[in-house]
Amino acid sequence: MTTTHRAFVEDTYAEGFRSIYAEVLITARDRVWLDHACNAATGHASSSIFCECEAGIDRYVGPGGDESFATPDGRPGAIVQFHVPRFKKDREKLLEKVLLHRLSQNVLTCPTAACFNLLDTDPYFKLGRKIALFGDGHQFRDHRYGRNVWVLPIMGGEFVIDRRFGFADGVMGGNLWFFAESVDASLAAAERGVAALASVPGTIAPFPGGVAASGSKAGSAYSFLFASTNHPFCPTLRERLGEQSQVPEGIHSIMEIIINGRDLTTVSAGTQAVIAATVDTPGLIKISAGNYGGRLGKSFIHLRPELH
Repeated sequence: MTTTHRAFVEDTYAEGFRSIYAEVLITARDRVWLDHACNAATGHASSSIFCECEAGIDRYVGPGGDESFATPDGRPGAIVQFHVPRFKKDREKLLEKVLLHRLSQNVLTCPTAACFNLLDTDPYFKLGRKIALFGDGHQFRDHRYGRNVWVLPIMGGEFVIDRRFGFADGVMGGNLWFFAESVDASLAAAERGVAALASVPGTIAPFPGGVAASGSKAGSAYSFLFASTNHPFCPTLRERLGEQSQVPEGIHSIMEIIINGRDLTTVSAGTQAVIAATVDTPGLIKISAGNYGGRLGKSFIHLRPELH
């Protein structure tokens, strides 16, 4: 009789914090060009430490994706979230700038792409009008797919974009840490987790491939840096740090997944989906999370909610 290996899930919590976010639907002729548009639009948006936003694909919809979600133009689509922390100064202006730059530079320019708003809110950004100015006076308003849009003549044909883009309160900073015997094991767990998160609508994992290998802490030994490597959790420093190290014996790699989403309930659901998908990963010893004792945010995502 064999027993199934299960990693220990620590009774702790991830410390999320509030954001404002936009939810955008990008469509294209096929998955190839859809991926090009999404990858470009979400580039350099892993961490708000040195990025103006955190962005990622929520899920694919329409043909080839979640077909219960019909795209306006009937083509393959992807829902993309863009998050800005609420503690940022002039956060609404910053989010509008993020959308203006990323949608104009990376979606407008992508062959066959179109862009639609998914948050019907007031207030909203008149983003379509601003991006439409690229049409140099040849842009025009139209009603297509049951929506009010701007249409820009471009060399590749036409670019269609909604007139208005809404924004709402969201949550950033949900996270899970995978303590494992090897890099291969911690990465295998993280990859399983990212795949599971894709099935939870309303969540994104903004780091490359959804995984962060370089978890950070607030502050640094260097006065000009406000964040740095989380050295107590670096396995290669365990012997050097001695009692200061928080890496258990036998742990040689810790990978992390950051989870942002629509609200605390959604991020919590994503967290539980990731835990369920990863807990029996061979070589995974423990699942934990990072927090700052409530100093960063008040959105606590418990790993073991049944105990709270």
